[in-house]
Amino acid sequence: MSTADAALTQKFDWSSESAAARRRRRHRADRRLRTIGVVAISIAIGLLGILIVSLVSTGYRAFVQTMVTVPVYVDPQFVNEDDPSKGNYRAIVKGTLETLFPEVTDPREQRELARLLTNNTQFMIRAKVVADPKLIGTTFDIRVPVSDPFDQLNKGVIDRDLPEDRRKINDKQIGWYDKLEAEGRVSTPFNWGLFVNSDSRFPELAGLAGAIVGSFYALLVCFLISFPVGIAAAVYLEEFAPKNRWTDLIEVNINNLAAVPSIVFGLLGLAVFLNFFGLPRSAPLVGGMVLSLMTLPTIIIVTRASLKAVPPSIREAALGMGASRHQVITHHVLPLALPGILTGTIIGLAQALGETAPLLLIGMNAFITSPPGGLLDASTALPTQIFIWADSPERGFVDRTSAAILVLLGFLIIMNGIAIFLRQRLERTW
Repeated sequence: MSTADAALTQKFDWSSESAAARRRRRHRADRRLRTIGVVAISIAIGLLGILIVSLVSTGYRAFVQTMVTVPVYVDPQFVNEDDPSKGNYRAIVKGTLETLFPEVTDPREQRELARLLTNNTQFMIRAKVVADPKLIGTTFDIRVPVSDPFDQLNKGVIDRDLPEDRRKINDKQIGWYDKLEAEGRVSTPFNWGLFVNSDSRFPELAGLAGAIVGSFYALLVCFLISFPVGIAAAVYLEEFAPKNRWTDLIEVNINNLAAVPSIVFGLLGLAVFLNFFGLPRSAPLVGGMVLSLMTLPTIIIVTRASLKAVPPSIREAALGMGASRHQVITHHVLPLALPGILTGTIIGLAQALGETAPLLLIGMNAFITSPPGGLLDASTALPTQIFIWADSPERGFVDRTSAAILVLLGFLIIMNGIAIFLRQRLERTW
């Protein structure tokens, strides 16, 4: 033992009570740190569970829809046989209800009875007759949604035991609905309309088709712009750009742009794409361009990190074999960095899918009743559709808002799952 070690042993007695007290303090600090970590994770999982439970508890009702099957007689006197799209289909609906409820003769009660079916029943009958004109003069069964108050009644949201003045539907209307249910005409199938219908003023008809198509077009534009531009910028900055004051300034600004609030990019899109270039408002093309501005810094940062993770020996070996800088990048470095690049790109697109503020500023919150047919057609997106429904006063839109959030979360989970799969499938270790 050296003189210094002997002096240290004499100065500090590791078996003394003070040394044991110091060890106990360190152990208590370690336990506190672990406990804090466990508590933090538990709180995060608990809050996430509360969110999921609250969404599912209100949103599951929107995945089923109360339907009623009614017999329809297409009276030839109300329909133009040469052009079935022209006709008094409202009178046909009235005749159908009179057949089901012959005892209802008072005009006021007939108007209340008409509120049992969705307001678009006449258009559904017209579409069926136009598709098959042979139905004119015949009776056929058609299944149509009930209006939102009766849908809420069937799902237990409206309590039939409440006093009549505290309900949106009166006792007579409940009696008419019960009669249809007793006859076996009421059913509650899966609500495919939530995915194949576009927005509507009536909750029982509102769907996400327009928003899903609009989000797809916007993300497609975002990917086609941000992916090649982001990779090209990252490759230049990491592999070719000289290290000087200007490149340092560019790197600092790219890092800062990644933390800029998304609404700033919406203001930029409003000022440049709409006001200066005059592009159409509410178009997925503009939405995708705005989202690409937002995701570009993320893709550049992730791509540069992936390029840095490639071992220098790969570059040196390729250069030693006579490859040019261009060949080294395209044939060796980029393929090895591709898993990280794809992962970062998909995560950036998933973040863009959930952005609302920039899309609101460029007008992608309009009332659109049909899916967009192209990049320049007016459209909404999933987050803006959620915003619109959350602001609607009808009770049925509360359930659909939660259901739309669940659909959006489903898309985000799928995109992150794809990123994890690509990462594990393509990643190489050295």
